[in-house]
Amino acid sequence: MNRSYLPETVAHVRITQQSISMGKIEGEVQAAQYEWQFRWRFRHRHLSVQPSLGRALIQEPLERFLERCDHQLEAGGDYTFTVRTKM
Repeated sequence: MNRSYLPETVAHVRITQQSISMGKIEGEVQAAQYEWQFRWRFRHRHLSVQPSLGRALIQEPLERFLERCDHQLEAGGDYTFTVRTKM
């Protein structure tokens, strides 16, 4: 299947807290009509996302984004990434 035909949704991420010493990043992610709060424990590669409504749509793409970019993210920063699904 040609990638250009895959559905896409842009996810918006805001980093609200970051602690290198504690090994965590916290923030909010919004995609389509959904909004979640997340905590990324990057030393353990553990992501928690709340609330559970729609979590299955965002958890894996958000985790990939955080694994790829966590060293570049800063508290107060706004970021985006594309989710290969229509929400």
